[in-house]
Amino acid sequence: MTAQLPSRDLAADQAIAALATQSQPRVSDAEMRQAVRTLLIGLGEDPDREGLLDTPKRVVKALKFLTSGYNQSLDELLNGAVFHEDTNEMVLVRDIDLFSSCEHHILPILGRAHVAYIPNGKVIGLSKVARICEMYARRLQVQERLTAQIADALQGLLQPQGVAVVVEATHMCMVMRGVQKSGSWTVTSAMKGAFADDARTRQEFMSLIRHSPGFH
Repeated sequence: MTAQLPSRDLAADQAIAALATQSQPRVSDAEMRQAVRTLLIGLGEDPDREGLLDTPKRVVKALKFLTSGYNQSLDELLNGAVFHEDTNEMVLVRDIDLFSSCEHHILPILGRAHVAYIPNGKVIGLSKVARICEMYARRLQVQERLTAQIADALQGLLQPQGVAVVVEATHMCMVMRGVQKSGSWTVTSAMKGAFADDARTRQEFMSLIRHSPGFH
């Protein structure tokens, strides 16, 4: 007889499968390098001059790193670091550095995330919270979707009593071009379960992320 997984573990496995977004390259590195070379020519540059000879290769390598989240999966990222624990107090990981790329202009999004959840029988390794944020950030993004994806991943993996995510970021597409507002920050949030339903729980979370940690 095959042993049955507890229903919550089965739900977590299903959540991992539903959230999987790995992609396979549709073009070769050589084709990508040629595309960069064409862009350089379109900008009026000479891709054969000394300073630009290796630029196509470097750009492709950099873009692959900056979008490496497409080639990661939650299953591999977690590596079994979900543990059964009888606790129901808020777990908060705050000030997680985020480096993403705007999908409209492929310019940097620089910011930080604050992520909290209230366990419902399971906890996740603290470093995995940061890794989940990084996996979704290392893609072409809009901040609203990035925030929701982090919240959805934790909700699906842990089925906690609640999840809260706040992302604060500055967008280089607003700083380096366009409206050119260097002091602007965008704040997005996603609240689920107890954080959405209970104003006191939500306020506790918001108060904790405003407080400056003493070790800074």
